[in-house]
Amino acid sequence: MASGIEIRPAHFPGRAPIDAYGNYGFRFADMSHRGSLLCLPSGIHGWSVDDAAKLAVEDISKVLDQAGDIEFLLIGTGDSMRVIPKELRAALKEAGISADSMSTGAAVRTYNIMLSESRAVAAALIAVEG
Repeated sequence: MASGIEIRPAHFPGRAPIDAYGNYGFRFADMSHRGSLLCLPSGIHGWSVDDAAKLAVEDISKVLDQAGDIEFLLIGTGDSMRVIPKELRAALKEAGISADSMSTGAAVRTYNIMLSESRAVAAALIAVEG
């Protein structure tokens, strides 16, 4: 007998291009996710960040944990480009990761290209409306 709905952390155990974004979510691998995403070597994870102005080092702990497999981190900061906080940039640099911030749309397009080239890329994508 079923005991009810089980809610698990959002995680897709693989790498996949992002097929679409908007309406505060993303489509990838014939699935959809509402909210922000971390696209890492270990898979695609739900990410609780929704405001680039509040980004902190703790928000990228999964990125830092996988730093040995990541050369580039693309940070999709929402509808427009925002500067990465200096503490965040310093933590990434110390881990050997180059980071670029850009609008989420630009980050999705760049991530897909770099992924198709088999580059050691990861993305932190803040969901956007449109």
